[in-house]
Amino acid sequence: MTMMNRRRAIALMGSGATLALPTGMAEAATPAVRFDHGVASGDPSPVGAILWTRATPAADQAGDVALTWHVAAMDGRDAVGLRTGRVLARAARDFTAKVEVTGLQPGRDYRYWFEAADGQRSAEGRFCTLPRGAVAEVALAVVSCQLYPGGLFNAYDAIAHAERLDAVLHLGDYIYEYGADGYGTESGHKLGRLPEPAHEIVTLADYRQRHAQVKRDPDMQAAHACAAFICVWDDHEVANDDWIGGAENHDPKTEGDWGKRKAAAMQAYFEWMPIRDPLPGKPWEAINRSFEFGDLATLVMVETRLLARSKQVRAKGDAPEPDEYAAMMAERARPDRELLGAGQLDWIERTLTRSVKAGTPWQVIGNQVVMARIDGPDLEKQMGPEGYAKLTARLSEAERTHLGEAQASYRAGLPLNFDSWDGYPAARERLYAAFRRAGSRPVVVSGDSHAAWANDLYDANGHLVAAEFAGTSITSPSWGDLMPGIGREIAAANPKVVRFCDQDAKGWLHLTLTRDRATARYMTVSTVMAKPYASGCAAIWRTSAGGAAAPIEPVTA
Repeated sequence: MTMMNRRRAIALMGSGATLALPTGMAEAATPAVRFDHGVASGDPSPVGAILWTRATPAADQAGDVALTWHVAAMDGRDAVGLRTGRVLARAARDFTAKVEVTGLQPGRDYRYWFEAADGQRSAEGRFCTLPRGAVAEVALAVVSCQLYPGGLFNAYDAIAHAERLDAVLHLGDYIYEYGADGYGTESGHKLGRLPEPAHEIVTLADYRQRHAQVKRDPDMQAAHACAAFICVWDDHEVANDDWIGGAENHDPKTEGDWGKRKAAAMQAYFEWMPIRDPLPGKPWEAINRSFEFGDLATLVMVETRLLARSKQVRAKGDAPEPDEYAAMMAERARPDRELLGAGQLDWIERTLTRSVKAGTPWQVIGNQVVMARIDGPDLEKQMGPEGYAKLTARLSEAERTHLGEAQASYRAGLPLNFDSWDGYPAARERLYAAFRRAGSRPVVVSGDSHAAWANDLYDANGHLVAAEFAGTSITSPSWGDLMPGIGREIAAANPKVVRFCDQDAKGWLHLTLTRDRATARYMTVSTVMAKPYASGCAAIWRTSAGGAAAPIEPVTA
């Protein structure tokens, strides 16, 4: 892919010609507007990408806002205008505007911006079209879980200053639904970074306001401006631990119909994110799609929340009682429990099969929740009384009690997390079977857990089928915030599967693909509570292309 230093790219200046408004777009004078939420690009193709912005109108403006968009190529020191046109920021879409630009060259860097009729101009963004043909290397940032009150988006500032990125994969939890006194807001109170609106979001207006708050963040805007995002949602874009029929954090008695809440959340998501709108005749939930990075990699973005997911196995109370264990495990083992659904699974297999037959060395699965089988650790046994007491010193009495109940369930064989793929073992085996039939050993990238993982994925028969690299959160809290070092104990409890686990750090995953290697660098930021911060790398793991016999391996400096 043709790449240039992105800091130089964003600094380049240029302009494009103005075209006449398409039929039906008003020529009336447009009042002053602002571009308070920056610009974004997404869903790149070999010939273009989706471009996005939001035109904040004057207070007395209620009608649609006409904008002009520009795309310029960057050749040497000068930018050459290539494409320009008009788009409406529609009031009915919360004054957001999206346009799909086509007719560009594969594997090229472009910059873009928007202008209002009064001459107001947005910030500039940059994206790279997908390549065709021979590709030597692809560099991706993998991100997830950005609780706005949880801290500063320092990881996005680090991404914006990375020397080389072809795209950013966002695996979900772009926003969170909780109110000002909800999950993880302690840091928000300290930083003056509380959610808007202050209550838990339920309506379309609520979801729009929460998206708008996140998009106003300067580090978020910088990351969007530096590369195209390829996004899927996880649960918090609607409500915690959601499934096709509801969510753990949805009460129909007080929050109304689940279908209406879900529809409002999805509408706001499609308005505010640089993603293609739903195809006619397809459900909005079907945002699974694929991308080809030349002859080097096929990216398959899956949907594991709203399209087919069965309800999570849950205890009756906050923690399972011993007499519930057997019933929970029996429910978990039911063969009809779904995470992807038959239609999406068939699509995945067909996409992987085409990629393998084309000789593409890498198939990458963009997946929301951790896929590996992970047993919960028996911390007291592993660490001894003194080590256990030191690890749990920060916990309140109630937290220690809850942890003890969890430890008992782990000793009885319950998995670490029923909301992950561990809650759907039959569905996981169906996916692994699809990998085998396609002849693919994919690299699975995962989010959701607020922790960094390097896992070898084995099927029920003990065969190695894939490698999993899961990134930590941008800001969202983890067990490591309360018990530093617990990731090492989780890895020790799963020596064959979990090769690396860091529950402490915040940051992002830098995934680099060459013809022979997939290398995952676990990038960290020293703090999310202040600026400046220091960037670091917690670990580097890699896997080799081809075959299923080689486990992942660490890279030592």
